[in-house]
Amino acid sequence: MSTSPTTNAPAQFAGVVPPVATPFLPDGSLDVTSLERLVDRLVTDGVNGLFALGSTGETAYLTEQQRVEVVQAIVRANAGRVPIIAGAIELTAARVIESARRLTAEGVDAIVVTAPLYALNSRDETAEHFRTIARGIDVPLWAYDVPVRVHSKLPADLLIELALEGVIAGIKDSSGDDVGFRRLIAANAEAGRPLRLFTGHEVVVDAMALAGADGVVPGLANVDAAGYVRLWDAAGRGDWDAARAEQERLNRLFEIVFQTTGRSPDAAGVGAFKTAMQARGIIDHATMAHPIEALDEQAVARIRGILDSLELVGAPTP
Repeated sequence: MSTSPTTNAPAQFAGVVPPVATPFLPDGSLDVTSLERLVDRLVTDGVNGLFALGSTGETAYLTEQQRVEVVQAIVRANAGRVPIIAGAIELTAARVIESARRLTAEGVDAIVVTAPLYALNSRDETAEHFRTIARGIDVPLWAYDVPVRVHSKLPADLLIELALEGVIAGIKDSSGDDVGFRRLIAANAEAGRPLRLFTGHEVVVDAMALAGADGVVPGLANVDAAGYVRLWDAAGRGDWDAARAEQERLNRLFEIVFQTTGRSPDAAGVGAFKTAMQARGIIDHATMAHPIEALDEQAVARIRGILDSLELVGAPTP
């Protein structure tokens, strides 16, 4: 497991670093009790770090004060056991820096940011966006490649360029472009591995570990972190049969996100995760951030059926 940071060296992220979901009470306020229980469960299950305020954490729907409160709860429950990276997702570099400084003041070890939002920037302008943020914060900066949110993909050559400059320390790849990620792994190796490379693709973790990824940020780990820890540990010892078998089991669990139709991606994905988390007793409510509606009873029943088939309802994975 990665160790917690010291005052003399930045935290080193590797392995399983789940994007922590944000539980809500039925009235829409933060469910801090469930959040702290979730964090303790993740760390106890053996994860190597925590990613706060990502897409799975519904950060886009939170106020700045709520984001701070979420980080405070995660830091408190973690109690220094694993390093924490937090998303500072904002429209411009200046606003990212303001948010990042608030979050680092609460004890996070690194910051992850996307390409500029709303503004339509060129490649060089995007590079300067990251450089400006790196100059404005005192912890390592990671890039978050998530085209479904920002409508542009971060080019591999730009990421390597920024890494060699010391601007970014790693990347969380949620592009879904597995060919692009493999090419980035190769380019990073050729450049001397200046980047830590994490896949956000839940269903191909075994393959990406084999290819040389440094870690995984799986939203599904909120439901079954122990499974991803087993997968990653098996890959680390070169037991690819065990890694593949665990990946196939997790892929059966991932079917929960396909149990709704005509709903937003947040409702289908995070809504399914929360429904399963509630069924497992990890959080108290499956409430989504306003205005995302809860899943209907039929979808909930189908999700519970999948959990039942994998013997996951109401108890942690052994």
